[in-house]
Amino acid sequence: MVRRAEHGSLTILRRNNTYRKRSKPRLVSMLSDSTELLQPRAQDPEACGRAAVRLRHLLSMLDKGEVSPEIIQNNIEYALRVLETFNINEKRCPSEDEEDELSEVQQDAVPPEVREWLASTFTRQNTLHKKRADGQPKFRTVANVIRMGIMVEKMTRRMSSSGLMEVPPAVTAALQSIDSWSYDVFRLAEASGGAPLRHLGYELINRYGLFHKFKIQPAKLDTYLQTVEHGYGRYKNPYHNSSHAADVTQTVHYIMSQMALVRFLTDLEVLAMLLAAIVHDVEHTGTTNNFHVNSSSETALIYNDKSVLENFHVSNAFRILREEECNFLCNLSREEYTELRSLVVDMVLATDMSSHFQQIKCMKNYVINSESAVDKSKILNLVLHCCDISHPSKDWELHSHWTKLLLDEFFLQGDKEKQLGLPVSPLCDRATTLVPQSQIGFIEFIVEPSMSVCGELLEKVAAYLHGAETGGAANGIDYKPGDVRPARPPLPWSCRPWEECLAYNLECWRRKEQAEQSTESRQPSKERWSEEEEGGAGEGEQEKEDVDAESSTDQQSPSPDT
Repeated sequence: MVRRAEHGSLTILRRNNTYRKRSKPRLVSMLSDSTELLQPRAQDPEACGRAAVRLRHLLSMLDKGEVSPEIIQNNIEYALRVLETFNINEKRCPSEDEEDELSEVQQDAVPPEVREWLASTFTRQNTLHKKRADGQPKFRTVANVIRMGIMVEKMTRRMSSSGLMEVPPAVTAALQSIDSWSYDVFRLAEASGGAPLRHLGYELINRYGLFHKFKIQPAKLDTYLQTVEHGYGRYKNPYHNSSHAADVTQTVHYIMSQMALVRFLTDLEVLAMLLAAIVHDVEHTGTTNNFHVNSSSETALIYNDKSVLENFHVSNAFRILREEECNFLCNLSREEYTELRSLVVDMVLATDMSSHFQQIKCMKNYVINSESAVDKSKILNLVLHCCDISHPSKDWELHSHWTKLLLDEFFLQGDKEKQLGLPVSPLCDRATTLVPQSQIGFIEFIVEPSMSVCGELLEKVAAYLHGAETGGAANGIDYKPGDVRPARPPLPWSCRPWEECLAYNLECWRRKEQAEQSTESRQPSKERWSEEEEGGAGEGEQEKEDVDAESSTDQQSPSPDT
């Protein structure tokens, strides 16, 4: 006798008196029963139900840490074999109940692409039913497929998140706000004991489901992330360290997840995007490309003075991957690896500020001209580049702290240049650098135009995804002049979170510039600004109330990241 019981968003079929509550020893004995694990009975009508019960018990025991990895592996393999071998004895055409069962699954129960695959593969969509080839596996119902698939997915995620590394409660708390624009990566760095990139990188790769999709071995990914993080600390840079890499990676995640970009990308492109952000400054020397060229460093000689650091970073990233214990991409096909490597190399090289204006001009033309074609990789390049220089578009507390760290690093380079008898690079002389003016120029001429183009590009991508591209191309409709076009559907997001922060931070720097111009002290700007910050804990809020809307400067300054 069969009865139905509601369980979450699915209707679960259960048989009376078949599987009763078992004690812990009996559960362990059942889960480790080799007679069933060795050869699943494909013709047994209860095989699918038995596999489901095994996984449910396994989930409950996994939460309590009462099951060994061997039992976990054996039972997941058993469930997969049942899915692959379970057939229908009676040949019949699919009934309308299949669509009903699929409709019972809520939208958020499975990823959209999985739902579409289930609908197109296991239900009729106003087309003639095609007979499958003899011997090809069939599933009894869509509900069985969904139920088993969800259980295996849950099991995979739990194994990857619980069996990989210990995550301190403070780190878990710091990762809860990972979907916010002005994310405090300094809090994560403190909570993780100086390992923000390791925890953030693992969390995001797990969150996007990439462990399962590319058969990533968690231990190898963990070793890779730790090795990369160690490389970021090689020169003990104030700014270009693992906290900066984690900040850029989180900003990439925000744009992908909160601004619809992820829907435009393949799984491989998502993986490439995260990897490029993680490694884009690995083993940074704390000096600029110009310093390497002017000092004729070994690195500049290797890369012939062309994008010296960017080539150095991406080369180190893939060199680490050649180590067996770090090669978490070992299960990618040759074609997948080649495409991913090409994407990562292009993205990291595009962070070279010497190509900034050419890159912005190219993407402006694409945004303005709806007929122009653009390589998808160029969109990824722009997004990573904008994330790399995005700290002025975050909350003032974060931006001002990043600015202090960046100037500390620049001044250390200036000291080296003086020792070597080289010309001191712009913004690297601690005695003459005007901090507010440099940041005003950086925001007005570099960051704000870049983020503006990026916002327009993301809106165009979102509009394309919503089938509202100008000219109706996304809908497959060739509109003629004078035709009435459908109303533009609402985009999944309608604001640019950086705009308010940019405007506020710009006014803060203008007020500081005014204060410096009105003082009679000839104290170096950096030292004077530092003293103001130390003595004014609540200054940010007061400035926000007293901001003057009128601009007080037209001076242009070189970019701090040049």
